[in-house]
Amino acid sequence: MNYCLSKNNIDILFRTEPYAELCYFGKRLQNFQPEMIDMLYPAVANSRIDVNVPFTLCPEEGLGNFSTPGLEGHREGKDWSPVFVTKEVIKTDNDITIISEDTVAKLRLTSHFILDKSGVLQSQNTLTNLGDEPYQVNRFSITLPIPERAQELMAFSGRWIKEFFPHRTKISHCGYLQENRRGRTSHEYFPGMMVGTEGFKEQTGEVWGIHLGWSGNHRIQVAVKSNGKRFIQAEALYYAGEISLAKGESLSTPWLYATYSDEGLNKISQHFHQYLRSNIIKFAKNKARPVHLNTWEGIFFDHNPDYIMKMATKAAQIGVERFIIDDGWFGKRDDDYQGLGDWYLDERKYPNGLEPVIKHVKDLGMEFGIWVEPEMINKNSDLYRAHPDWLLELPGYQQPEGRHQYLLDLQNPAVFEYLLERITWLLGNHDIDYIKWDMNREIVQPGHEGNPSIVGQTKTLYRLLDILQEKFPNVEIESCSSGGGRIDYEILKRTQRFWTSDSNDALDRQIIQRGMSYFFPPEVMGAHIGGKLCHTTFRELHMNLRGLTALFGHMGVELDPVKESEQEQKGFAYYINLHKQLRSLLHSGNSVRLDVDDSPAMQSYGVVSQDQKEAVFIIAQLTLPTYALSGNLRLAGLLADKQYQIEVLDMPDNIDPKINGHVMKEFPKWMKDKTTLSGDWLMNVGLPLPVLDPATAMLIKVTAK
Repeated sequence: MNYCLSKNNIDILFRTEPYAELCYFGKRLQNFQPEMIDMLYPAVANSRIDVNVPFTLCPEEGLGNFSTPGLEGHREGKDWSPVFVTKEVIKTDNDITIISEDTVAKLRLTSHFILDKSGVLQSQNTLTNLGDEPYQVNRFSITLPIPERAQELMAFSGRWIKEFFPHRTKISHCGYLQENRRGRTSHEYFPGMMVGTEGFKEQTGEVWGIHLGWSGNHRIQVAVKSNGKRFIQAEALYYAGEISLAKGESLSTPWLYATYSDEGLNKISQHFHQYLRSNIIKFAKNKARPVHLNTWEGIFFDHNPDYIMKMATKAAQIGVERFIIDDGWFGKRDDDYQGLGDWYLDERKYPNGLEPVIKHVKDLGMEFGIWVEPEMINKNSDLYRAHPDWLLELPGYQQPEGRHQYLLDLQNPAVFEYLLERITWLLGNHDIDYIKWDMNREIVQPGHEGNPSIVGQTKTLYRLLDILQEKFPNVEIESCSSGGGRIDYEILKRTQRFWTSDSNDALDRQIIQRGMSYFFPPEVMGAHIGGKLCHTTFRELHMNLRGLTALFGHMGVELDPVKESEQEQKGFAYYINLHKQLRSLLHSGNSVRLDVDDSPAMQSYGVVSQDQKEAVFIIAQLTLPTYALSGNLRLAGLLADKQYQIEVLDMPDNIDPKINGHVMKEFPKWMKDKTTLSGDWLMNVGLPLPVLDPATAMLIKVTAK
């Protein structure tokens, strides 16, 4: 039987007999009939297997698929080459479940696909052991075929303070393999990528985008078979012996999220953003995302309640709406060498408890938040001295320290109950609106009772967060992992915000936030204005670039407002106020990235309202312009037949010819006069750009008349 899922101008075609195949994933087909799928049977080449070898939903070596199989496992050395034959298909309007079995190997494969109205396809495979003896699973993946014309790949790599940096590669032969073995989603290899026709851009080209929703180790490959066929394969990585299924037990892959666009990368992002907004993102309160102040870069471990209350007073004066106390409030936490795990208030620093500070913050009209890192422990802590056996480790080995800390074994029931009790004390006994949940190290030798347990550790973290969200539904949680080390759709089901990067360097943030924007909308992307001197790169940047960079996310500031100069305080207040004016648009509209002529020296992006009647765009000059003039900026996402008034909302104070004139003698005409132009003109001809200094930016708004 043949089936079709169809939503948002996308069709996905399946053939299910005798084996289940995904035959097409692309633009909606006109006048489609299910029997047409049979026309996709290919030729059979000479000097190979003498019959057509279907590329199934879990490619099997036993059928003659010589690519990476979808399942690798065995039962005491037997049943290692299964072949799954379709037994049942359950189809509704927007989803299909295909149940296949191998009666020899005694295994059942259940493949589930849901095509959302956004155009995002969710897919998951589930393996069930039907035999009497345990089945050892070494690998288990989700596989999506893509067409031969998909010949270029864009993936994202990085490290601490340099997350989400994109890179591209051709995929003509063999393919591309990405593995993350660091125990969390990782700074290094975000589990998502784009594959498309050669030269695909933001606004043009066919593209397939995928993301694996999983917060642990993963493998993603894009491979080219010798017959030219291509596929994407994604999976959670398992340690040797980690997954064994007893009779009747099942194992599911993480969900893979995929979508298609014939209008470039912008449409891919809009599909993902719409999906998240409709299905995953859930805020505790239906209101604007509050502007943050986080104390970390302001005071680090130096906590004094009276001084913190002065900080809160200044924070409220510049427009902050949520005040967060970071690391240093518990145990004997005077530095990062000690105290993790001792989740009791440090009465040396807070002799009257947290309540006076919280009351002061609340009386100023702000929400109150606090930092925690429950998964971690320092050996210099009361908890370790009492329970050295609570570590996630392998006995007999000296595990290397990371960030002066180790991990707790969450699968140990005593550990789980201790953390649940301590966080329940914190949230139940204090008027807390928000917790910044950190996770600051990579995982080495994750052993639970001597057995490998990274999958178990990850799933138990999910369970802990699920219980806390149920107990405290009005408390929001930020996923922070030394910045961007744990950012994915599965952790987002349990959190409301990401700390995108520990770097507040606005030049690097321009790249980091753009990379993250391919998969996540602005309202979950923590974006803070840091101090003039960035504490991670020691680069000094003007408030103009720092402010406009933070504008396009969930804005916050990272500083001690008491110590900031009057000029800096005015700058923070100005950009906070500008963000508040625009955030209803920024946090609900369609994100667009523009293809600019002078990339990568310049980049531009914006947000367009759902009705396409207003939009804001940033022009960020990252380095010196390549030419004396920067060309025209062609906007995107507007209505061609509408007239739009153009307004400059912010620009560097050093480019006005009347003040300085070192970069240009005269502004483009549209900047000097009140200008109205059609959407057609703005998208196809564009606006001549002013000449900007490196590390500066400007913001324009267009409004339909």
